[in-house]
Amino acid sequence: MNNSIAQEIKYSFKHGNMLTRFILINISVFLLVNLIGLFFFLFSVEPANRFSLVEWLAIPADWKRLIFHPWTLISYMFLHEGFFHLLSNLIMLYFGGKLFIEYLGESRFTATYFLGGISGAILFVVVFNLFPAFKSIAPVTVALGASASVLAVFVAIATYLPNYSVNLLLIGPVRLKFIALFLVLLDLISIDKGNSGGHIAHLGGALYGYFAMVQLRKGRDISQGFQLFFGKLQSIFRFKPKSHLYVKHKVSRNDADYNAKKKSKQERIDLILDKISHSGYDSLSKEEKQELFNMSKE
Repeated sequence: MNNSIAQEIKYSFKHGNMLTRFILINISVFLLVNLIGLFFFLFSVEPANRFSLVEWLAIPADWKRLIFHPWTLISYMFLHEGFFHLLSNLIMLYFGGKLFIEYLGESRFTATYFLGGISGAILFVVVFNLFPAFKSIAPVTVALGASASVLAVFVAIATYLPNYSVNLLLIGPVRLKFIALFLVLLDLISIDKGNSGGHIAHLGGALYGYFAMVQLRKGRDISQGFQLFFGKLQSIFRFKPKSHLYVKHKVSRNDADYNAKKKSKQERIDLILDKISHSGYDSLSKEEKQELFNMSKE
């Protein structure tokens, strides 16, 4: 049974989209952090002698510490200690991420998650080192959680689809732009109420999501460079296991098979391109978009 569960998780990670992978990574890191904490508790290890995974993965407000922990710009956005912190982030990520991928694609969703999280981290560090209110606590303050990335995704899709309505429990239909505005204002007025670093990071993510969509509407995709970089990373990891199978298959087929398959692929491309010319790229199904993307790499 345990092997079956492990295999299902492995299959979901390998074959699922980036939304599924982000959720699984966040859950895995949460379990790892808490299991290590449980281990130290059971064996009565003194705090001074403990290895703190949280301190190693969370982003420090002190820029001098950040220089020696540059990976925390990425790792902090997958790190949670509390269950309800994790749960609220994943629920919002799931809802906003599904909508985002449906209208803007998986590649841009991935870029928004990462770049929104990095923007939140940068704003957090800058504010804590700039304003006198935080100078005394900056050396001992860290930020963690996916909230900046999640808010970047949510604000981005709310900016792109401002009048899209969702049904909220006990409230009814509410437009995305009003939900996003409420969340941003809530973070803004909560800075001096506690968890200042978290709220500031959230605002950094929200600013990125808003700015990215404003630029996209003007025809400029500011995440394009990151999408190309991440796409190359994916192609590197996907290329190796496929290379041997591809060569073996190529040797076994004859010219007639090759020409027939080539003709079939070309006819399929023509059909997809005709659909784009008549109804636009957004009219393609998810499978057609993926098929077009795969063919473009051949």
